[in-house]
Amino acid sequence: MTVQLTKDLYTAEVSVQGGRQNGHAVSADKTFDVRITPPTDMGGSGEGTNPEELFAAGYAACFQGALGVVARRQKVDTGESTVTAKVTLGSIDGGGFGLKVALEVAIPGVDSDTVQQLIEAAHQVCPYSNATRGNIEVDLRAV
Repeated sequence: MTVQLTKDLYTAEVSVQGGRQNGHAVSADKTFDVRITPPTDMGGSGEGTNPEELFAAGYAACFQGALGVVARRQKVDTGESTVTAKVTLGSIDGGGFGLKVALEVAIPGVDSDTVQQLIEAAHQVCPYSNATRGNIEVDLRAV
């Protein structure tokens, strides 16, 4: 099922030259400007960022925002929470590549059952979760 927007709220625009091997990414407003290189695990210098780190940062930030939304509705304080996204690149059948994600959520002072319930609710709200649902493995963990 394709998720359809009912109202556009914001559009990010980033241009990349050089791809993942020796790339450079810059936003239209010039506030985001990064070098893209392969990680050392893949034979690169590790002197820049890579698409998986960028995806992990975006997903973690977005998920934390969604967590805040659902927590406020339930009057739970998530001000000290941390969301860690682990994005793994791997091979898939047919010679292509794919991703899997593990999201680890810590909310100090909140019991584990409530944390798990908030994680599940945030997963229904988060735009990244909605975009990836049914397409890649996403493991949700309370830590």
